[in-house]
Amino acid sequence: MACPVCREGGARLFASVGGRDYLRCEICQATFLHPDQLPSREVEQNEYGQHRNRPADPAYRAFLAQLAGPLLQRLAPGRAGLDYGCGPGPALAAMLQEAGHCVTLYDPFFHIDPRALEARYDFITCTEVVEHFHQPAREFARLAALLKPGGLLAIQTYLQTDDARFARWNYRRDLTHVVFYREETFLRIARRHDWIMEIPARNVVFLTRETPSPPLIYDDGA
Repeated sequence: MACPVCREGGARLFASVGGRDYLRCEICQATFLHPDQLPSREVEQNEYGQHRNRPADPAYRAFLAQLAGPLLQRLAPGRAGLDYGCGPGPALAAMLQEAGHCVTLYDPFFHIDPRALEARYDFITCTEVVEHFHQPAREFARLAALLKPGGLLAIQTYLQTDDARFARWNYRRDLTHVVFYREETFLRIARRHDWIMEIPARNVVFLTRETPSPPLIYDDGA
């Protein structure tokens, strides 16, 4: 089976847990749920609707500060960004706006705005988003097309590091978490899109584009 993240290699069965089969890419080391077992849109909508991530919640803001802190250190004043997969309570966008940046919202469930995907941005944030991607290669191609030259894609997700604990890992137990990344996975993604990768904080990945952006016709996987 082709890897949905890097499209470079095949995948083998890695683990079967609770009736769910996870595969591991031999090239990029991504671990992903078998495509036949991906959750339906209805299951995802129900799960996301139970999230209680309020923009004013100090604990939630502290969690997001793991990404927001190093990101704000790198941004010049008044940059234009996109909070991709912002969810029903876009706390990160509020934090960045309070710091003087302009942030557009997009979410396939809660902020469906096609116009947000017709512009280019100085930065894009994906906090607790990429693990939900059913078609990761397609999504990263879309994000690459939305970044300006020199733009920064800031990702926050728990990196999968301990195979022995995978079955018991709480992060895996979320039914909408369907792909798990390692540092090697992001290195492969970076090479594919001519990005420079760095890890400024635990479970935070920055991908910077130094070459011109591709046309705003992203790879649809066809």
